[in-house]
Amino acid sequence: MSGTGAEHPAHLKQATLETLGYVCEEVSANVLAQDQVNAILTAVVQGMNIAETNNDIRLAATQALYNALGFAHSNFENSMERDYLMRVVCEATQCPDKRVRQAAFECLVSISSTYYEKLAPYMQDVFAITSKAVREDEEPVALQAIEFWSSICDEEIEIQEEYGSDFTGDSEVQYFKFVKQALPALVPLLLETLTKQEEDQDQEDAWNLAMAGGTCLGLVARAVGDDIVPLVVPYVQDNIAKPDWRCREAATYAFGSILEGPSVEQLTPLVNHALAFMLNAMKDENNQVKDTTAWTLGRIFEFLHGPNIEVPVITPNNLPQILAVLLEKISDSPNVAEKVCGALYLLAQGYEDSGSSSPLSPFLQSIIQALLVTTDREDAGDSRLRASAYETLNEIVRCSTEDTAPVIAQLLPVIMQKLNSTLDMQLNSSDDREKQNEVQALLCGVLQVIVQKLGSSEATKHVILQCADQMMAMFLRIFASRNATVHEEAMLAIGALAYVTGSDFSKYMQEFYQYLQMGLQNFEEYQVCSITVGVVGDICRALDEKILPYCDGIMAQLLQNLSSNQLHRSVKPPIFSCFGDIALAIGEQFARYLAMAMPMLQGAAQLSAQAVSQDEEMIEYYNQLRIGILEAYSGIFQGFKNKRPDLMAPYALHILQFLESIYVDTYRDEAVTKAAVGVLGDLADTLGPSASSLLKNSTFYKGFLDTCQQSDDQSLKETADWALATINRLLTT
Repeated sequence: MSGTGAEHPAHLKQATLETLGYVCEEVSANVLAQDQVNAILTAVVQGMNIAETNNDIRLAATQALYNALGFAHSNFENSMERDYLMRVVCEATQCPDKRVRQAAFECLVSISSTYYEKLAPYMQDVFAITSKAVREDEEPVALQAIEFWSSICDEEIEIQEEYGSDFTGDSEVQYFKFVKQALPALVPLLLETLTKQEEDQDQEDAWNLAMAGGTCLGLVARAVGDDIVPLVVPYVQDNIAKPDWRCREAATYAFGSILEGPSVEQLTPLVNHALAFMLNAMKDENNQVKDTTAWTLGRIFEFLHGPNIEVPVITPNNLPQILAVLLEKISDSPNVAEKVCGALYLLAQGYEDSGSSSPLSPFLQSIIQALLVTTDREDAGDSRLRASAYETLNEIVRCSTEDTAPVIAQLLPVIMQKLNSTLDMQLNSSDDREKQNEVQALLCGVLQVIVQKLGSSEATKHVILQCADQMMAMFLRIFASRNATVHEEAMLAIGALAYVTGSDFSKYMQEFYQYLQMGLQNFEEYQVCSITVGVVGDICRALDEKILPYCDGIMAQLLQNLSSNQLHRSVKPPIFSCFGDIALAIGEQFARYLAMAMPMLQGAAQLSAQAVSQDEEMIEYYNQLRIGILEAYSGIFQGFKNKRPDLMAPYALHILQFLESIYVDTYRDEAVTKAAVGVLGDLADTLGPSASSLLKNSTFYKGFLDTCQQSDDQSLKETADWALATINRLLTT
């Protein structure tokens, strides 16, 4: 990179920079020594320099810097080096070549998230550069300039969420409120972008200046809250009724974008004032205006409607009109209808905790009918309309109340008939096969929700029991298809059916068992495997000891899965939980599996105890692993408690050591703590006197339980009280 043009021709420099870029992309930051990082940055910055006249070299250098930024932490600590790097990047945003400008803004976006705390001295210049790019540059460059501010918003939202109102000036995390400072200039800049829509943009896939500006405006609203409202409302008022559709759509998009962030008190009067206008705008002649209006109504229902809203925006007076408009417009073009489905979904969700009757109850039949008609539309494959209509139907069923149980009961045979008709569909092409798979998966999803809803009440359970044979026959036929999504949904529906039918589910086991095994063996589509493991748990709870004839095969497969390196690791924690479900179901008969299951549990426990990691993903995984192990121990203890408590005595010391390793781990979460306290109580309760000497010699449990008793979580407190009382009773007797 340092030679003259004659010695080192341009294509060699370009290739060098591309290679350095790939190296930085693929190699983790701790591999390179600091002098190597410095050498790379020197070479890269040389290629980016304003003196470099070859734009291909500048582009390769700028892209290489983007990949190298993760290595540059110590360089960003040094103010001179940092100033130089920032200057080179900012200069590159002014390059005559559009590709270089875009790559330079991508670097700024990366710097904004990686080095947020170092940005303060540069923000005035960066605002000038980004606003000029948004107003004057070509779209790919302008999009990255907006992305810079979206990234700053993300950083500041995260700081607020983590530290909340406790944030103080002397906190170790620096919070500069860049967005709040830039607000008077940033909001008008973003509002300007909203009228730059494409003529016939598909709202799902479109990503243009208007979409990026609105998305960033939404993030700004979340970052600054109430302060954004007076800056946006005048724009909405000025543009919402203009003859130009672009102005009407932009005003609606701006209004919808600021509904998350500001306080309910600030937004409620505005929404009350705007609601009638919005409902009227659903009749607009322009498709995009209707699409954005339906989306905005959904946002109103999401953030200003529900049991926690003191002054409701949705009232018995305006609900009939809202539903009349939505049910009329669900027959509009697919993109508008899809947004209407989303709005209905959020409207229903707000009435979730309504008790025995909901304000939606009188309208439920009409809503369900409209959704069913929508699923059968010729164009239901466009804009995800079919999936959205079924998802909304699921939410309507889930949030329905006792007084509409007969309506849901009438829906069951309709959905069963629809599913049955897909089994004999004429398939003339791969598109037909794809549609059949999609519809079957969606219908299984609806059946699962109906089974859960009607099965959860004694008054309506009989409706499910009467149809169980037919449903199960259909689900078994569906397994003949080779589609993973269909298998997942059918499995989940079967799990729900097992829960409702209880021990009667045993009559289906002989035929269903082969598909259960198929699911457990499906390593490639590991979500199917994971869901099948969960269904084994459901069936254990339903059948109790009637599951015994199938346990040898199930346990052999689960143990094989745990030993496999091919199976995705996320399936392993649920497998351990499943051991607990099986042990609870078959009691002392689980003894035959102890010799194989316990070494697996001990190995996993040791693995999770060694995990001292800063990596959030690994911390979360090890916490899930511990919950699985603890649920297994708990199920085994309780399964053996009455007849064979002695079987677990040889493992007690190891289990106590595992619990102690959890106690000293600062990364454990609430769920792990609660499960660990439960196992401590189970150990004392099941083993009785044989555990007393171990507990007497163990010092950690008192501190552990004492900490839990101080918790704000009532259920953790109660579990800790029970565990301590059980241990004290054991030690005093």
